[in-house]
Amino acid sequence: MLQIKKVFDLSQPVYDKCPGWQTYEMTSMRYEAIYPKDGFNAERISMNAHTGTHLDAPFHFNPEGITIDQIPVERFQGQAVLVNLDGKTQDKEGISAEHLKPYENLIEKDSIVVLYTGWCRLRGFTERYYHDWPYLSQDGAQWLRDKQVKGVGIDALSMGGWYEGTGRPCHETLLPAGIWLLEELDIPSELLEYQTFYLSAYPIKLQGFSGAPARAVGMILENRPLKSDAFP
Repeated sequence: MLQIKKVFDLSQPVYDKCPGWQTYEMTSMRYEAIYPKDGFNAERISMNAHTGTHLDAPFHFNPEGITIDQIPVERFQGQAVLVNLDGKTQDKEGISAEHLKPYENLIEKDSIVVLYTGWCRLRGFTERYYHDWPYLSQDGAQWLRDKQVKGVGIDALSMGGWYEGTGRPCHETLLPAGIWLLEELDIPSELLEYQTFYLSAYPIKLQGFSGAPARAVGMILENRPLKSDAFP
């Protein structure tokens, strides 16, 4: 049984007209019932499944790939390695194998790798947030694929970049290997004190979908010491 010391919410909030991938229709929310009139409250939401904190399934970039509901639910949890890239990447820079190698002794088969770029602090309707985030390069993605990780997360709009030639390579490297992607995380500063934590990110079971919103949670387990002095 897991002995949990602390729990962190790693999910960005979803709300009416919240930031999202700019080619998608914006999220729309409204009340469908209100207490004074109906005796209860109920809401309606219209959004792309790849909005806010969400998971990508292989079907997202491959019509032959499995959909989000076909991934075994136990795959959406496990030991995570936090790769702190804050101040170690430039805007629009690809995260390469060289960025990841300092963590290679922590990253094992079936690890979940979480890339912290600091982009979650910038969430908003700015040119920089919408276009210029550091993204996982094909080289970095191949390195993680060779490590046989279970999943990869990032605190930006996408694992791939916005600009031509930067978006598809990491998706097309990781997803066919059954490695799910967790995008637009919100990583609190306190979690950066740890190199490893237990992560769960369970998607809504949307049948036939290429991805789904998820509530991502990071847990620090009992008897797991701080490791800030051991950061690369």
